[in-house]
Amino acid sequence: MRPGSLPFSGVPLAPLLPLFHRLNREHFEGALAPEGQSLVTVRWSDGRMRRSAGLYRFGRDRAGRDLSQIVLSRPLLEPLPQEATTSTLCHEMIHAWIHRVLGVSDEAHGPRFRARMAAINAAQSEFVVSVRHRFPLPARPARWIARCPSCGVEAPYRRRVRGVACRLCCERFHGGRWNAAYQLVFEAAA
Repeated sequence: MRPGSLPFSGVPLAPLLPLFHRLNREHFEGALAPEGQSLVTVRWSDGRMRRSAGLYRFGRDRAGRDLSQIVLSRPLLEPLPQEATTSTLCHEMIHAWIHRVLGVSDEAHGPRFRARMAAINAAQSEFVVSVRHRFPLPARPARWIARCPSCGVEAPYRRRVRGVACRLCCERFHGGRWNAAYQLVFEAAA
């Protein structure tokens, strides 16, 4: 395991649709699936969502059909307890409820969101819905190693950055002013 990375839980991800319907019944009076027809699709991400635990998006797809979708991050939520998935799904369901049921599309975490969140948190103790999640982010390995051509100090970087110079050498030899002689050289990490 890489230093700073999260261990794989080994627990398969729970199917989202039964959880969605349960939360819809318990906290949204069934409004997100009237007569059993869901107003929103729910799915796990394909593995690319690595910075956000979940999202609600709406608009039109490429074929011009209405799109209303909740996507949860497989990489972020898989190693965490089930409460993290439940909390994230419920958070995104509040967004969907405001948009699809109340008909408001320009409110992020405003008064309607906060009122529904408070009501859900007061009604149960299984999980906590919050505006901002505090889930640990898995460490991403550096793709580049930057090296000072003068002193040889190396530092990991996720991307190449133009015009960066070695701070130590610039401070030591030029009073802290940037100098091209100490511009970092980027090499692909192993």
